[in-house]
Formats: sequence, C-alpha cells, structure tokens
Amino acid sequence: MRIVIALGGNALLARGDKPDATIQLAHLRTAAEAIAPLTVDHDVLICHGNGPQVGLLSLESETDHTLTRPYPLDDLVAETQGMIGYWLAQALHNAGVRKPVLGLITQTLVDAADPAFAAPTKFVGPGYPRDRAEELAGQHGWTVAVDGDRWRRVVASPEPLRVIEQDSITRLLDAGSVVICGGGGGAAVSEDAVGQLTGVEAVVDKDYVATLLGIAVKAQRLLVLTDVSAVMADYGTPAAAPLSTLGADELHDMAFPAGSMGPKIEACRRFVTATGQPAIIGALSDARALLAGTAGTTITPTAPASVTPRPG
Repeated sequence: MRIVIALGGNALLARGDKPDATIQLAHLRTAAEAIAPLTVDHDVLICHGNGPQVGLLSLESETDHTLTRPYPLDDLVAETQGMIGYWLAQALHNAGVRKPVLGLITQTLVDAADPAFAAPTKFVGPGYPRDRAEELAGQHGWTVAVDGDRWRRVVASPEPLRVIEQDSITRLLDAGSVVICGGGGGAAVSEDAVGQLTGVEAVVDKDYVATLLGIAVKAQRLLVLTDVSAVMADYGTPAAAPLSTLGADELHDMAFPAGSMGPKIEACRRFVTATGQPAIIGALSDARALLAGTAGTTITPTAPASVTPRPG
C-alpha cells in the first residue's frame, strides 16, 4: 500500500520535556523503530509536526537584540523542516530502512486573505503557567490560549491549498523513496497574480497538509500517530472509553478539543471523504497494529453498524 504518516510533535518532545537535542533524538529513535517495519512492504510518506521546535526558535529570535526584527514564522518552519528531516532520515536509516530516505523543504500555498490570520489557533512553543504566558504575551505581542493545564502561544493557521513541490514528492514516492515532507505543515507562502511566491507569518496544520499529500499521491491509508491510544468516547469524563471505529459521516455530530484532537479528526474526515480509504488515529508505538486494524480508531466512509469501544 501507499501510506501517509502524520507524525505528531510529541514524537520529538513529550509534555514537560526540556527541548534539548539529545532528548528529541531519543524520542525520534523510538519513532523510527515504530515506522521502519512499515517501509518494507509499503510506500511511505511522512509529514511531521514542529510546534515545540518552531516556538523555541521564534522565542530565541524575538529575544535576540542583535536582530533588526525577528525571523518570520515561514523562515523558522523551513529551519525546523531541515533539522527534523535530517534527524528523522538518520534515525530511519539507523533503524534498518534500506530504501532511499529523503527529507524535502516544502512550501504550502495559503490564501493571504484567509480569515485565520485574524483568529490565531495553532499552538507553538512550550507551555507556561497562565501568569507567565500572559507576561510573555505582553512582552512579545503574542496571543496565548489554554492547552490542557498549561498556556501556550497561538499563531495563525490558514487553510492549506496545495503543496508547491507536490510533483517532485509524487515522483520520489513512485521511484521507491521514503519521503519526509510537509514538515510543520510546510513553510506557508502566498502567490501573486504572476505566480511569485512570498512567505507569510503563519504555521499551517500538518495534519491538514498530510491529508492534501495523501489525496495527491493516491494513498490507501492515512496514519495519524500521536500520544493517545485512540479517539475516546465521552472524553474527559469517568465514562471515557476508546472507540475502535467511526464513520466519517457521523463526525459532524461529535465534539473534539479544537487545539489537539479536533484537527486530527477533521484531517481524517477529509482524507476518507476524498479517497474512500480508511484513516487511523492512534499511538506511535502501535503503528503496525494501527495499520492492521487491531489498535487505535479507524475512520471509514460510513458509520459501522455500531460504534464499539475498544477494550482498554
């Protein structure tokens, strides 16, 4: 099969981790060991997150008094694509992948007039107590929002329209390469009337970009690998239970956290609706079981006869 993997930012940094390179590399070794077996029999494209990393670079840039102005977010997303792509390609090689593994710096086209620019929602950077987050927001002109028990910076996250390098990505997959692309959603760019591209201050959602890529390369599966074992029924209540199967047609009537599971669910719905193929959400450590349908939550075009909790 041809598989697109959306690898969450938790693959590099868990909540509470220091953003040290050694810690991220250790997490990536684990991620690579989970993904490597899938490359043996399948074409694999990997789209990774970068929220913690781009937030760290942005904070460093904003506090560097030698700069006339901080580096814009599209530049920093490109930086993280290079760094994380290098780490991940090396980790996959060391985990036994013998196919060519290529990391691409990719650009994602957005509409400069997208209303998302006026309503930031994308979490970047570390979490803080509320008082500290509001202090930093005042210093740097940030918008902050609650994320679980912490507060984090939020930035604009416009809708992705297409990946500029899509043709090259498809050719590389067709040639048998493992492709790492769309990292952090790709560097956000707008296009003028004569086709000139310009970076814009935003971070595109990598799950939505993974869906665009999956549709374009005619993938048979979308795997959304994260830090939860499955989508939960009655999330946040004592009755919470993992769901084994959901239909894309019933997702409109369900509510999910906007800053975390919500975009993942919507990305899966778009993929399933456009391709008729399943999308699966689950834990990184369960990657092979997710593909086999024995773990996580599988989202299908129509609702199953009954939505059954998976044994916890």
